Amino acid sequence: MSTPTSTERTPRRLVVVQAGVGQPSSTRLLAERLATSTADALLERGEDTQVEFVDLRLHVHALADAMLTGFASGDLAEAVEAVRAADAVIVATPVYQASYSGLFKTFVDILDEGSLKGTPVLLAATAGTARHSLVLEHAMRPLFAHLKAVTVPTAVFAASEDWGAGGLDHGLAARTGVAARELADLVAGAGPSRRAPGRLDGELADPVPFEQLLAG
Repeated sequence: MSTPTSTERTPRRLVVVQAGVGQPSSTRLLAERLATSTADALLERGEDTQVEFVDLRLHVHALADAMLTGFASGDLAEAVEAVRAADAVIVATPVYQASYSGLFKTFVDILDEGSLKGTPVLLAATAGTARHSLVLEHAMRPLFAHLKAVTVPTAVFAASEDWGAGGLDHGLAARTGVAARELADLVAGAGPSRRAPGRLDGELADPVPFEQLLAG
């Protein structure tokens, strides 16, 4: 029996969540570069890719409604489901007040528990200065560790100077390529048990509700 070629396989679903609000947006541009590099890296590993973008600027009002009502609807619900069903996720946010944006965090807050459990995730951020680059490690990586996502070792930060010819051709391109290959390795090596139900070894038990504690 012959081995199926990449074109005969179900494409890997790559969902890109980006929180840029400008038009054009450096965050969107970075997300696009990462998505293209990841798709290329997966193709080298014999995997086709279906890329879907979730532009959070289009869901601002729906996100506010979801925070008030407790559930997402319409296009936002479809975006949440896309993240849940993704084989891999790229997340990119602008840096505000030395951390991820409120728009980005609001989307993360409405995700169902376990939506990203075991999902390979590539972290990315943009800002006007490289002084904010540690936001990837002190804010974003702990957030996605809490969500039990599998973050790739290389996170990608782009400052204003990275969009010049020198930055694009050297530093940013190199970081993008490394991170994309790491994400592709995780996706290509992920089996069907990636999201097997049940508690992970060493995972803490669910907390007892406060009302139950008060009731004795």
